[in-house]
Amino acid sequence: MIDHSMRGIFPVLAMPFDAEGNIVVEDLQREVDWIAGHGIPGVAIALGSEIYKLSDEERAFVLKTVVEAAKGRLKVVMNTGHEGTGISIDYAKSAQELGASALMIRPPSFAQLSAFEVMKYFVAIAEAIDIPIFMQDVVGSEVPPPLAVQLANAHENLCYIKVEVAPSVPRFADLAARTGASGLIPFGGSGGQFLLEEARRGSQGSMPWSVIPDVYARVWDDFQSGNEVDAEIQYRRYAALNRTIAQGMGAAMWVNDWILIRRGIFQETSQPRQPAPRPDDQTRIELDAMLEELDLVGK
Repeated sequence: MIDHSMRGIFPVLAMPFDAEGNIVVEDLQREVDWIAGHGIPGVAIALGSEIYKLSDEERAFVLKTVVEAAKGRLKVVMNTGHEGTGISIDYAKSAQELGASALMIRPPSFAQLSAFEVMKYFVAIAEAIDIPIFMQDVVGSEVPPPLAVQLANAHENLCYIKVEVAPSVPRFADLAARTGASGLIPFGGSGGQFLLEEARRGSQGSMPWSVIPDVYARVWDDFQSGNEVDAEIQYRRYAALNRTIAQGMGAAMWVNDWILIRRGIFQETSQPRQPAPRPDDQTRIELDAMLEELDLVGK
């Protein structure tokens, strides 16, 4: 039976590395335990986790570590996409064996693929496993609403979609109008920047950064319980912090590490795996001021 129950906030884990580029296992375990302690339903290992900088052995090690640290408290979504169908299938099977609750996969982007070829790619992977797939709709690897609904109708494993193509808000409205009996379950992404706007248009969850999971969870829970006023107040209060994080993938990794260091989750030496463009010192000053104002230091 395919799990159609996933809803809510699934933070994308930050990956802790030391100055030599080694994964700091204790920090990763602490991050998972900290997120689980907020009653959040799941986590993801994806682009925001610098998965594209991991070897195959490290991918398997990270997933195993996260699943074990979760101790059944969190669903774990693993990014297993690849430019080659066969390799993506291998990644998918391995992730399932290691305990992933679901996969996240974007279409291949190196070659211009027709909708038919994208269909073949996703269905081939879906047929090889027994867990659900989050199709990732991202710039350069799009799964537009008409195709997303087609895919959901083509295989029961293709039942989730993570929408990150800007502007994402009208994309959710389009999906809601088309979904009907397909059972497609849409999630947001984009660092949680449009969390409420997407929720109002049918989003069933979001995969933001992992640095303020408690905040995203409060906003989501308030909205779902009908307390939209408090949800909006909380959401706006953290808008400047969200904007600071959203400076591009390389810089965002530094900012995420800095936040998790200040919140007491990562060690002081944690940094992204190189190469990763480092923001200037002024960004660190601005970030520290925001964290102090928002009372996030050490929490």
